Amino acid sequence: MKRLAFFFSFLFLFKIANAQQPVEPAEKVLAAAYNQAAKQHKHVIVIFHASWCGWCHKMDAAMNDESCKKLFTDNYIIVHLTVEESDKNKQLENPGAETLKIKYHGEKAGLPFWLILDSKGVLLGDSYIRPAGVSTDMPGDNIGCPAADEEVAAFTALLKRSSSLSDDQLAVIATRFKKNKAEH
Repeated sequence: MKRLAFFFSFLFLFKIANAQQPVEPAEKVLAAAYNQAAKQHKHVIVIFHASWCGWCHKMDAAMNDESCKKLFTDNYIIVHLTVEESDKNKQLENPGAETLKIKYHGEKAGLPFWLILDSKGVLLGDSYIRPAGVSTDMPGDNIGCPAADEEVAAFTALLKRSSSLSDDQLAVIATRFKKNKAEH
């Protein structure tokens, strides 16, 4: 009987110890990313996403595809900030993430919405396609998860400007992301 009581006590303590940890604030997530990016001479990709977002999952799948993953991780620190969750999943949201999304004109953008920042937090680009000559201070059309030819071209052009990826490597990324169009 003592063993049974010990077992259930251990199980209870294990469950408490492994209870969901509070979600880190966006500011803390970004500070760690900037620090790591500075040490590794990389830029930061911030992806605003939600658990319910199918295109967010497609973006992650493409970036983590065996053909692309190393290309991204060699050039970027990638972080996710959770926003726009349903009422039952609000606890998944990173405090301050929605404010950051709004700061970068993402309040009306669908998900995923993403940014590319340098290691000091300077915006290098975002997931908006804008007409030529329009400032990044103005929103455009959100690419989200690139799939259409125009979206993939804009995405890979931004990757080219913000990384050391070669044209051949960018072509691999483009090919993988274009598969999202076929899957839609």
